[in-house]
Amino acid sequence: MTRRPPAERLSGLHVLADAAPRWAHSPVAQARAACAAGAAVVQLRAKHARDGELLAWAAEIRVLTTSAGALFIVNDRFDLALAADADGAHLGQEDLPPARVPTAARERLLLGRSTHTLEQASAARQEPIDYVAFGPIFGTRSKNSAWGPRGLAQLEAVVRRVRPLPVVAIGGIDASNAASVRAAGAAGFAVISAVAGAEDPGAAAHALLAAWRGGSPA
Repeated sequence: MTRRPPAERLSGLHVLADAAPRWAHSPVAQARAACAAGAAVVQLRAKHARDGELLAWAAEIRVLTTSAGALFIVNDRFDLALAADADGAHLGQEDLPPARVPTAARERLLLGRSTHTLEQASAARQEPIDYVAFGPIFGTRSKNSAWGPRGLAQLEAVVRRVRPLPVVAIGGIDASNAASVRAAGAAGFAVISAVAGAEDPGAAAHALLAAWRGGSPA
């Protein structure tokens, strides 16, 4: 059985290739741009797609991420992550609890957990997961959320609370604030609209990575 990749590979830019119809670019196009820019992770997010449609996108994204050396994660569904030969699955608060994922699947997949409060992050620290996602940090324009902006101070508190698990920050992150997220201790940062809603997704991903690294776009 293929073992899950090391959690160290989660550091950096996570692009959520989102299948929502409002975006001009398909999830595969978003993933292609992310891989070309050097994203660490591409996560396929297809909240309302049929399983067959999701798996078709996943097959193309798996080829792109393998070629680029990026990780491939499927949102919400560990079963489809396995079927797609993905590297991991990302589980929200309303999804199947990580402890209920079969042991064989946990040995194969990296598992992430969405959290929105320090209490949720503390609970996630006790679950069989590989990283904690926390947000929205600055608010989000990409999806409906019951949670207001958490801010950098709460991000720092979560990083301290769940250490040594890596924290991936999400929500309203762009090239203007990515460096502050890294300074707060996040191992990585995830975006949806900053790439999906960009006129040039590839250029947007390059700019995000440059800001995260503290440099200028190549």
